[in-house]
Amino acid sequence: MKLATLCKPGGLDQLQITNAPEPGKPGPGEVLVRIHANSLNFHDYAVVAGAIPTEDGRIPMADGAGVVEAVGAGVSEFKTGDHVVSTFFPKWENGPAPIDNFTTTPGDGIDGYAREQVIAPVQGFTHAPRGFSHAEASTLTTAGLTAWRALVVNGGLKAGDTVLTLGTGGVSIFALQFAKMMGARVISTSSSDEKLERLTAMGADHTINYKTTPAWGQRVLELTGGQGVDHVIEVGGPGTLPESIDAVRIGGHIALIGILTGQAGDVPTAKLMAKQARLQGLIVGSRAHQQEMISAIEANDLQPVIDRSFTLEEIADAFRYEESGRHFGKICLEF
Repeated sequence: MKLATLCKPGGLDQLQITNAPEPGKPGPGEVLVRIHANSLNFHDYAVVAGAIPTEDGRIPMADGAGVVEAVGAGVSEFKTGDHVVSTFFPKWENGPAPIDNFTTTPGDGIDGYAREQVIAPVQGFTHAPRGFSHAEASTLTTAGLTAWRALVVNGGLKAGDTVLTLGTGGVSIFALQFAKMMGARVISTSSSDEKLERLTAMGADHTINYKTTPAWGQRVLELTGGQGVDHVIEVGGPGTLPESIDAVRIGGHIALIGILTGQAGDVPTAKLMAKQARLQGLIVGSRAHQQEMISAIEANDLQPVIDRSFTLEEIADAFRYEESGRHFGKICLEF
């Protein structure tokens, strides 16, 4: 089978396409899956770029979707021919988060899905949404579930709430879609007027160009009559958090998801305290969260937004495209 591996110390020029023997037959409690698609995330980029150290020869990519080719003894949840999508934390099935690191995450602590076949425990996959292509299904593992947990599981999103999304990456686009699906109002930001037009076409009620309006937190307050938003999908990190605190309502919820502007920085703690807002960090979600999200997606005919697909051989080019920031929604590998 064909696969991609990352050589130490990392870097896009250290990604190699190689061949390996097929994995054989699944054991008890395992499934053999032929992978047909991955989707790219910032976390995957950090691994392949060398910012997150991993083992020499690691197979990257946390998100994988494909078809079950065989099941091991005792497996009743899946059968041959089922379309499936991977889970980010295979050992977190349900309940409160039991892990604060990536040691069990495919493509980081263990080998991921940039390969044509894999044998994994049943917990490593869920059923994909009915009617989804493999590429569409692959977008759910990290970005889709992160947005779902931020808004629905942790945030308790309800109709009539107002949500602020930052940028046009996968998590932010899913957050816009989930928020509109559930009857919320959405304010979205981007540095591109062209992308802002696309966000409006997707249902964003208001848009802000953060390049021409650097004090966008104050603009959010103006758009909400001085009240602020109920939820902020905070993917930027320390560079954007002060504005997000300005934008959130008293007693609101900021889902701290990303570190696009760095891993540490000053936080206006007095302002956060005065806002009495809940700042909650999160990393993706459980297998049960993913199954609940997929049920909601099927009930509402939600379709992921895919900007562009590459082949497995073009994996380095796909990450270079992600690096450029030109994308709107998800970037996928299809093979």
